[in-house]
Amino acid sequence: MAKVSIGLRGWRFDEEEVFDEDGNIRPLTEMDDDTVYRLIRLSSVMGEPCDACWLLHGEAEIEQANTATIVYGEPMAEVVLCDEHEPDFLYWFREEGGDEYQGSGDLPDAFHEWFLDGNRAPEGYGGLEHVDEAPDDLPEAPAEPDAAEKEGIPEVDEQLDAMEEAEQEALDIDTDALDI
Repeated sequence: MAKVSIGLRGWRFDEEEVFDEDGNIRPLTEMDDDTVYRLIRLSSVMGEPCDACWLLHGEAEIEQANTATIVYGEPMAEVVLCDEHEPDFLYWFREEGGDEYQGSGDLPDAFHEWFLDGNRAPEGYGGLEHVDEAPDDLPEAPAEPDAAEKEGIPEVDEQLDAMEEAEQEALDIDTDALDI
């Protein structure tokens, strides 16, 4: 079974669990809870500014921030980054002890503190080599993030909008907690 990233690199999904034979996203009710939880959260963070850019520019100058292209961590305890700042996260995680926060809700705060203290990856530090297969088949993040017009995964958002409250509750997913 192939693993794929959807929308943002980072979180990987079993292709057969998420997509049907025609390449469409399956109904959320046919997926396991962890997959649904990650897809919903992923849809809500797509189009968001890079955490590091946001820390550098602040809310007042958010238009200068790059849109996130990758996600690390767990849902609701994730770090979203642009290509420029991914090496900083990887350096912190691999070389500065960030791996102790793996799977922890403290991961974003610990990285943010390290970054705000002026720490960065050394010049030329190698990140991960990513191979994008069919990147045009993914929803594109907006060029300039706008909180009022975030993009997500349209098929996931449409399914959630079409579900009755009882159906959403049956998924055992707290959509309010996921900021959607």
